[in-house]
Amino acid sequence: MIDRLFKLLRPFIRWVIKKPTPVLLTSIALAIIGFLLARQLTIDTDLSKLIPDSYHSVQALNKLTEQVGGEHDATVAIQSPSFEANRAFAEVLIPKVLGLKKAEYQEPYFKRVEYRREIKFLKHNALYFATSTELDLLQEYLEAEIEDAKNKANPFYFDLDDEEGLRADSLANELIVKYDQLAGSEYNTSPDSTVLVIKFFPSHAQTELEFIRHAYSDLNTLISTLNPCSYHPEMIVVAGGPMIRTLIEIETIVADIKSSFGAGVFMLMLAVVSFFFYKSYRARAGRQFNFSVLFSQLLQVPAHTLIMGLPLVLSLCWTFGLAYLFYAHLNIMTSTLGLLLFGMGIDFGIHFFARYTEERGKGESVSEAIETTFMTTGQAIFAVGITTAAAFFILMVADFKGFSEFGAISGIGLILAIVSYTIFLPALLVVFERSPLLNLHTDISIQLESDNRFSKNSDKKNRWKLISTGVIGLSIVITLMSVTEIPKLSFEYDFGELEPKYERYSELNRIASKASRGRSDRNSAYIIVENPSEAPQVADILRKRKEMDFSSPTIKEIEILQDRYPFDDEEANLKIDRLVNITELLDDPFLRSSTNRDILRLRESASTKHIIPVDSVPDFIKAPFTSISGSIGNLVIIHPSVSLSDGRNSMNFADDVSSVTLPDGTTYYAGSTSIVASDMLRLLMEEAPLMVALTIAFIIIFKLLILRNIKWVALALLPLITSFVWLFGLMVLFGWKLNFYNLVVFPTILGIGDDSGIHIVHRYLEEGKGAVSKVLRSTGEHISISIFTTMLGFSGLLFSIHPGLRTIGELAVLGIGLSLIAALILLPSIIFMLEYFSKKRTCPPTNSIWKILT
Repeated sequence: MIDRLFKLLRPFIRWVIKKPTPVLLTSIALAIIGFLLARQLTIDTDLSKLIPDSYHSVQALNKLTEQVGGEHDATVAIQSPSFEANRAFAEVLIPKVLGLKKAEYQEPYFKRVEYRREIKFLKHNALYFATSTELDLLQEYLEAEIEDAKNKANPFYFDLDDEEGLRADSLANELIVKYDQLAGSEYNTSPDSTVLVIKFFPSHAQTELEFIRHAYSDLNTLISTLNPCSYHPEMIVVAGGPMIRTLIEIETIVADIKSSFGAGVFMLMLAVVSFFFYKSYRARAGRQFNFSVLFSQLLQVPAHTLIMGLPLVLSLCWTFGLAYLFYAHLNIMTSTLGLLLFGMGIDFGIHFFARYTEERGKGESVSEAIETTFMTTGQAIFAVGITTAAAFFILMVADFKGFSEFGAISGIGLILAIVSYTIFLPALLVVFERSPLLNLHTDISIQLESDNRFSKNSDKKNRWKLISTGVIGLSIVITLMSVTEIPKLSFEYDFGELEPKYERYSELNRIASKASRGRSDRNSAYIIVENPSEAPQVADILRKRKEMDFSSPTIKEIEILQDRYPFDDEEANLKIDRLVNITELLDDPFLRSSTNRDILRLRESASTKHIIPVDSVPDFIKAPFTSISGSIGNLVIIHPSVSLSDGRNSMNFADDVSSVTLPDGTTYYAGSTSIVASDMLRLLMEEAPLMVALTIAFIIIFKLLILRNIKWVALALLPLITSFVWLFGLMVLFGWKLNFYNLVVFPTILGIGDDSGIHIVHRYLEEGKGAVSKVLRSTGEHISISIFTTMLGFSGLLFSIHPGLRTIGELAVLGIGLSLIAALILLPSIIFMLEYFSKKRTCPPTNSIWKILT
């Protein structure tokens, strides 16, 4: 079928040879369009985008962002020895920042500020906003204090263990913590008041990088213009906060990928050009040093570089231009595909150019050499490329977008690389051959294969037998050792271990970190109910779960506004009655004259006599429970008791809080990045084995179609299976773990590593008995340079500062390298021993395309 297709394409390639200029101009024009589209690609580092939108966790998180907002603030930290100077600068800065605006934006950068809390009102009414549990705790504390005071007033009382006093002190400490969380300080300052922090909340989404860049640029310009040193000589003002983390994260990863790509491409191109330079020089000068030949070959290095690199650059522009049209962004895993496609795509160029130079060395004209190469090696390139692309396209069935988008872009990229090297490269060769840049008509064939024949004398056979026996024995020992280590292979659940350390972000927030207020809700989960009256029902269900969870408790606290602020008059009046009871306890004769600071504070905060209207409630109390539309009381906040950077804790937390069903059948889902992350982990761990199994099934079917013999299929699979066993064993030895980054590379290693075994087996079947040495000298060299270039492509990731991306490079380089070792050392040894002990061997029929390839 492929042969018929290429026969149909023969007139087209002849037209390309005759009319290279239109082909070159069209290809370059399309590449320019692709490049302009690709420039608009962004890298989305949000791991929650890697699972389908149909997941309840994703929908709940999107609903939370829409109705409440996932606000990341811009923090301004002001530091000087004088709090008054800090406050003076802040009060000048705030109105100017809120007025900052750029022409292209319809509204100012920032919509609100968190600076000063009105705590005077709260100090007089704090107990009105206490929860029932806190009021119970307070009542218990006051009764304990009264009992303790009564005992001390009794002249016949002996204090043996002061149990009541200890209990009162413990309750007092707990109440102080609760009070400080509620009332807090007026300003967000450090303990020594030398640092004052202001938080500005943006008017645009956190994903708009240009907005963030402009906002911080103008903010820093404004700070500089206000001259902080004029307020105090030692004043330092730094703009940081979570809002800039996204910008720093993206800029760091983009710079990292560019440097990794640059390093990988440089090493790859250096290896390929050096290979052709060496082969060409040896073909013309042999083992002798010839300066004139050396010089002439050096002059052709730029042409070789363009011949190898330019078609691939064009295919990458086309690929990522289409990626923009299909996806509009790259995820953290597909962002590495530039290196992968460069390393795999250049293999096509190596085969095509090497065969072309061979035909030119035989004396063929440019057009004859191109047509011959296209009809022979072109078919092989097409066959290998299409099958490898198909293996990648299998990943598209996955729900996990780290697999599906990775497979789609990889498959498209390989197909476009085939098109570029079989159509654009011939046109480029015609143009170069007409110029002094390339001079192949006097060159001798650059052979990828050697004509050395296998010596059949008994000494060589005995030496091969000894070596093969040793290799097989050593391989069995290593394999068995690896198998025993595989159960020790573990999964890295800690997200923190896979994320880079952003030093710039840490430095910007170093001063602000000295001042902290309240509790961070970054990892909390939120449930949005339709009616505020349903929030207490949801909270009660979750609290019962918390009480019943003894195996893996993950809930620390559930908060609703209704716990602090009564929504109807009946509840409000009940709370007023409770405050009256508290006041009566405070007026107990044994406490009335107390000078205890805590008692005095409580007496002041229990002075509420009437229901407080919602408009009088301080904003900082309502804010956590208020939606963007202004509705109040529809939020249930669930605080975790465990670190959710550990994926196992995230999954347990999701099990505890992800959904709540009310008695009437209404189900609400919790929104949280940690819950989405847990779903991502579950999906990845569920689909990774499936994707590997599908890829293996495809490889087996493909081998059966080519080799048509189960025995030889098993032998062709042997390097792949063995190398994977070795890989897992070495991972344990090196202390490497599986993680949600490097799992995506296993289907890739399977697709790439599969080629080595089938090349060796098929070439051996073609050559016949006694051809092991010849196969290694010929096909072995071809496999080595092909695999080596792919490894170099992945090796760029070894220089990444991102631990997760670096593990992709480590696993890919080691896995592909081991498959090469198994194919070039273990497989030939087994074939030789089978041949040695076999009196008669029947070879199955071969396929013409694979003759061309091997």
